[in-house]
Amino acid sequence: MWTVRYGVRKGELLSHDVRHFLSSLDPGAVTPEDLARLVRGHWQVENSLHLVKNRWWDEDKHYLKRPGLGDVFAVLTNAVLSVLRLVQQPSGPLTKTAENFHYSPRKALQLIGINRN
Repeated sequence: MWTVRYGVRKGELLSHDVRHFLSSLDPGAVTPEDLARLVRGHWQVENSLHLVKNRWWDEDKHYLKRPGLGDVFAVLTNAVLSVLRLVQQPSGPLTKTAENFHYSPRKALQLIGINRN
């Protein structure tokens, strides 16, 4: 599959980009529109999850020597992001919500059901 993307401003062609994609899917069973949707879906995950984890926690820079510890770290960061997204203010960014809990950890513990007085 290949796609062509044009960057245009006020009728002027700024860029022309051709992208090629390889897939193991049966060409007779999937349409180009389906493949384009799958590619966009991949980048949606990349932009909404991995980018946040790499920016905030530098996940790609961490290396853990104990077997299985990396998986535990990934599960914990996913859990934290899930909780933050559940309580995020509609008008505020996710980073602001995280900072609020950073300065008030008791609120975060109460939110997940650990009542500490």
